[in-house]
Amino acid sequence: MARIQIEGDELVIELSTLEKIEGLHSNLRFPTSSVRAVRVAKNPYKEISGIRIGTGIPLVVAVGTWMGVGHKTFVAVHGHRAAVVIELEGQPLDELIISSDEADAEAKRISAALEA
Repeated sequence: MARIQIEGDELVIELSTLEKIEGLHSNLRFPTSSVRAVRVAKNPYKEISGIRIGTGIPLVVAVGTWMGVGHKTFVAVHGHRAAVVIELEGQPLDELIISSDEADAEAKRISAALEA
């Protein structure tokens, strides 16, 4: 499962080997200054829309990039876990949706690290 890390002034999404294959992507890095908001989505599948490049089995797994009109989202969602949603500005992606067993705690940890 993908891990969200703060390394210095970068937000890093570390993907597992399987997620790299499913999502046709490598790890993602963004400046922390590009993070506009962090929140939790209890049902992340409702947050996903557009045309997919990657793997998607409804309500089972969604890993890859979803593109809609003027919007591009990277998704790594597994099973029925809640997800951390990270909104970005000034980046090639507008949003990240990453599932987590502890989404509420993860969102708080990320928010606190960004405020420090």
